[in-house]
Amino acid sequence: MKYLYLHGFASGKDSKKGVALAKHLAARGIALERLDLRVPSLEHLRLSAMMERVRDAIGGADDRAIVLGSSLGGLTAARVAERDARIVSLVLLAPAFQLAARWRERVGEAAWHAWEESGWLEVDDHATGGQARVDFDFMRDVARVDATPFPDVRVPTLIVHGTHDEVVDVGLSRTFAKGKPHVRPVEVDDGHELVASLGRIASELDDFLP
Repeated sequence: MKYLYLHGFASGKDSKKGVALAKHLAARGIALERLDLRVPSLEHLRLSAMMERVRDAIGGADDRAIVLGSSLGGLTAARVAERDARIVSLVLLAPAFQLAARWRERVGEAAWHAWEESGWLEVDDHATGGQARVDFDFMRDVARVDATPFPDVRVPTLIVHGTHDEVVDVGLSRTFAKGKPHVRPVEVDDGHELVASLGRIASELDDFLP
């Protein structure tokens, strides 16, 4: 069994959550592989390429994986899982459902069209602490791959989402989990980053993982 961690947008494999969860699981004898999903690069990020990176990391046809994903990494994990039977369970941390629609609403129509026309949007690069830019084809790719409101996930899934999340509304995770006995939703008193809830996440992992 492989254990994979997928970081969020403009983050990296050495994110605080990824490192902390890897350390926690290592104490249980579990090696958590933290993938670099800046593919092909942050400037030219593509959800489809991120998904391919995950599929390659799982390995061969007979390999199996448990995938943990944070925000955009959570969306990536869920979209791969609905297509790839090698993923046997998921842990989604504030998964970035309905990404394109939320980004359009968040930046506003004027900025959205400016991004589309110029081709570039300035963003914070959380891995370096500086600024970066992302091309608009990222959103075109998201719209193509993330084409339904929610991924059709049918494997055991743990979702941890903060009730004060201002980036991805907790209501999206509630809607995704509703009526699905294989999905365990856990709400915490936290924001999008979930850094203050690392202890709770670790505890939930211990209960959820085999």
